[in-house]
Amino acid sequence: MDIQDLAQRLQNAERRALARAITLVESSRADHRALAAELLEILRGGERREALRIGLSGTPGVGKSTFIESFGKFLTGQGKRVAVLAVDPSSTRSGGSILGDKTRMELLSRDPMAFIRPSPSQAHLGGVARRSRESVALCEAAGYDVVIVETVGVGQSETMVEGMTDLFILLLAPGGGDELQGVKRGIMEMADIILVNKADGDLKPAAMRTVADYAGALRLLRKRAQDPADFPKVLPVSALAEEGIARAWEEMRSLADWRVANGHQASRRGAQARAWFEDEVRQALLARLTEDPHLRDLMRESAEQVAAGHLSPVGAAGTILAHL
Repeated sequence: MDIQDLAQRLQNAERRALARAITLVESSRADHRALAAELLEILRGGERREALRIGLSGTPGVGKSTFIESFGKFLTGQGKRVAVLAVDPSSTRSGGSILGDKTRMELLSRDPMAFIRPSPSQAHLGGVARRSRESVALCEAAGYDVVIVETVGVGQSETMVEGMTDLFILLLAPGGGDELQGVKRGIMEMADIILVNKADGDLKPAAMRTVADYAGALRLLRKRAQDPADFPKVLPVSALAEEGIARAWEEMRSLADWRVANGHQASRRGAQARAWFEDEVRQALLARLTEDPHLRDLMRESAEQVAAGHLSPVGAAGTILAHL
């Protein structure tokens, strides 16, 4: 594979090159990992615009795909190029994923200004795929203005997306009480904007009550020093009727601009880059346990000793760490 040629075609905004580059960085093969690292280094040294990175999470059935399609169409209508990285849960038994998000965004997937890439989570916790950070960097290098990272769901573990995006949007359905109980405090504290979807038709009154419930709940949370006084916000939207989308984008843009002007975005991205580096080191150490034949055999023997009750899990783990 000619990495220099791939990098050039990627920077020329060739969609096929972007798709191939994401496939490369998602590969777990050692030779592909080396090529992916070389590609990212080449792109890091080149000129590229910084996209607005938006993380989107929401409860199952809330209409994330419908919202992304309506929101994406609105953005492309504004002349912006939009990339969507949709993460699909992988089976813990077979390891497979349905990867059906693209079929649910039929109109947006045909838009030449948009790029949609479904990726398997591969049992990676945090609601995102293992190589989502690299995929975001590739989309930026390809000249996309907005990169949306859709998580697999919502919960205590669906929080890593906040560590790789500029804005974290939480999408919820009308429901009020039960919904409020079901969403963990941690993810609410991280949300920059909460959007209550399906605010149309018979559900509109319930949606407005839910907006009021969440607005009240947010007032009880500690304000963040890096945000304006009126954030985080709760807004009603209807992805199906395409209502409230423009207002939501206006608020996202307002918050992003404020953070840039006050230097918070630069420091946030610096902290994210540091966390990325530390995660890469941890993952490389874990990979050695399966790639090094001696360590792999030691792991298997230790696991058998632990299962038989001859070693404690803590003591066996200490032995492995000593060899590392």
